Amino acid sequence: MLNALQVWEIKRDRPPVRLNIQAFSLDELSRQLPQGLYSTFRTFAGRTRALDLRHHLERLYHPAEPLDIAPAVDETGLRRALAELLAVFPAPEARVRISLSTGSQRPGALFAAIEPLQLLADEVYRYGVRAILSHQERLHPQLKSSAFIAASEQARRELAAAGAFEALMVHHGRISEGLSSNFYYIKNGVLGTAGRGVLPGVTRRLVLRLARREGIPLVYRALPVDQVARIDEAFITSSSRGIVPLVQIDTLPVGSGLPDPVTRRLMERYTAYVETRVDLVAPA
Repeated sequence: MLNALQVWEIKRDRPPVRLNIQAFSLDELSRQLPQGLYSTFRTFAGRTRALDLRHHLERLYHPAEPLDIAPAVDETGLRRALAELLAVFPAPEARVRISLSTGSQRPGALFAAIEPLQLLADEVYRYGVRAILSHQERLHPQLKSSAFIAASEQARRELAAAGAFEALMVHHGRISEGLSSNFYYIKNGVLGTAGRGVLPGVTRRLVLRLARREGIPLVYRALPVDQVARIDEAFITSSSRGIVPLVQIDTLPVGSGLPDPVTRRLMERYTAYVETRVDLVAPA
């Protein structure tokens, strides 16, 4: 629904200002806002809690300092504004994108976009999804920049045309990450993922921590495309979707063609962790 997405500018010493911007999706909205940094997350517990919100905020505030950009409000002020907006948002749970302008157009301006959370069907997690390969690249992997949304528009069109769930970016013959996710594979019980040149995802941080707790061996190595047929399992992660199993990459089935033991185990541990560790959006 067109008007389900709400956009606000967060200003100092005054209530958030509702913006009259028409957009069907968060990505379409990001192309209309001033260029900058952003992070996206979902809410829990009736829009009052989020998972690891501190690290989502760090994606905006930490890069701003060396750029000599002063955000319109500090992290505490942003959390307070988000809590107020979410308290009256008309949906059981929400998906939120916070954006910080870093270009010449209004540097330091902060925006919050909120839309109803659309949960994935249970079948996605039970049976897995298909991904395609793309030669799109992220020029600045350490930064979650809205410039990438515009730069990857062609890859997103190819993804839609293929009817796949995600596009995996290939760099020098190896799979680095997804357009909107981090990528992992399992071979002989070892969990692999790219060690550099990828976005340090908030969910990625948690999943790797859970894997270490479970005693699952880790290797930080991007998967060569010509090895896809030899892996046993694969999955992607993002803050809004959690862990999503991959059962096919391009035309190649992954492992048995169904989510297998290591992926299922991590999904269970992730769900259990989220149920007990989400934090209040409002500052303590």
